[in-house]
Amino acid sequence: MLRARFRLGLGLVLVMLAVGGTARAETVAALSTVDRATIRQVIEAQLAAFKADDGTTAFSFASPMIQTMFGDPANFMTMVRTGYLPVYRPREVEFQGLIDFRGQPTQLVLLVGPENEVVTAYYMMERQRDGTWRINGCILRPAAERAA
Repeated sequence: MLRARFRLGLGLVLVMLAVGGTARAETVAALSTVDRATIRQVIEAQLAAFKADDGTTAFSFASPMIQTMFGDPANFMTMVRTGYLPVYRPREVEFQGLIDFRGQPTQLVLLVGPENEVVTAYYMMERQRDGTWRINGCILRPAAERAA
């Protein structure tokens, strides 16, 4: 009985790794010019939705995992307003390079927040089965530059 549970558990872990590996196997070097432009457009569209306080549209650019984590646009917007003020209300936005970060293509974006704080946003991107791109997380780190 214990051995059967172990096999079932191991099988589920292997399936999860295989599914996760498929979604994260893409590297920046393999991205086309169209993919790179589309990633930028997705982030710009979400930033525009935040500016318009359009939670439904902003939430639509989040990956299924992020949508499941927050449940609905209202919860998502509350998190962004309270924990991601430079993303919610940037004074300046500067797209930088795409890197491989935590196994995902990640767009670096320099943001100047409403209180003049300068951060680099790491937008982890995930290609969906239908070929579209969604935001699969965003990490903010202090930037070396300071706003004037």
